[in-house]
Amino acid sequence: MARYSRPVDQLEVARFQWHEGERRLAAAGSERSACEAVTDKIVAELRRRLGGPFLAEELADLYSAGTDWCLMLAMAAEPNEPRAWDASTVADAAFGRYLREAGDYAGGRIVAPGDAEKD
Repeated sequence: MARYSRPVDQLEVARFQWHEGERRLAAAGSERSACEAVTDKIVAELRRRLGGPFLAEELADLYSAGTDWCLMLAMAAEPNEPRAWDASTVADAAFGRYLREAGDYAGGRIVAPGDAEKD
């Protein structure tokens, strides 16, 4: 059995999941419009919950705390489209989109404070 000495980076795991959600959203079929509407609602709620400037780690902490609220939002936004309730698509895609607004995110990567201005 392999042992790993490097601890799992929760932010990197979350980023992978968010990227996969964005990929699934882009590949959605007839439910794409409903999924996009739900994703937009979740992004708006993330903006409300995190308030002003935030760091990627804060977004990951919110994600780690649970996304059950995303399901409730999805069901309210698209009550007749259960395929738009899939959190692994709509919630993950929303977190992935909102990550781009993090103060320490630039050029597709997490940067140290002040590094974004140097690029």
